[in-house]
Amino acid sequence: MKLQLALDIEDKKKALSLCEKTKKYIDIIELGTPFIKIHGLKSIKDFKKHKKEILADLKTMDTGYFEAELAYQHGADFSTVCASSFIDTVKGSIKASKDYKKKILVDLIACENVLKKTKEIIKYKPDFIGIHSGIDMQNKGITPYKELKKISSVVPSKKLAVAGGINIDTIEDICKIKPGIIIVGGAVTKAKNPKQVVKKIKEIMNKYENK
Repeated sequence: MKLQLALDIEDKKKALSLCEKTKKYIDIIELGTPFIKIHGLKSIKDFKKHKKEILADLKTMDTGYFEAELAYQHGADFSTVCASSFIDTVKGSIKASKDYKKKILVDLIACENVLKKTKEIIKYKPDFIGIHSGIDMQNKGITPYKELKKISSVVPSKKLAVAGGINIDTIEDICKIKPGIIIVGGAVTKAKNPKQVVKKIKEIMNKYENK
């Protein structure tokens, strides 16, 4: 299991500082959608010094190949496309990932029937399919665990990604499913001691990894 740090914040200096503090424990740096909208894809180069894989969370909804291509050309190792977009958009993003020898994460955020959508998309062989309870969803009490467990019946665990309010108190249930990528954001970016939080999360992940 890999640990991904989602930087859904505005301040680039704070984002770079968080990466520096937590780099021992994280595997993937996610430049979140708000961050990308503010700072652009050119900001990817600023995070290369940490020598981690970088995910550009574009949440593409159209021109799948083109947007994924832009992310990869600017140095991203991953891009994301929304599963709810037109199927050719998803297929285009996946094709770009293969052409550029990079990775794509298909995000199921806000999909009403995640199992049906997953079965539709998995045949196109994306690198990862992700369950994602967005912030607005979290504010309504929606968590990712039940949906993650649901799609784990049709997707190999190593191809699963999961995000949505995951913290020290909720991560153990997630780890039992052993998804390929676990994404944490606010639990770290809003913490008084982000290094301590991410260290504890990684320790829990490692405990389940070895079971």
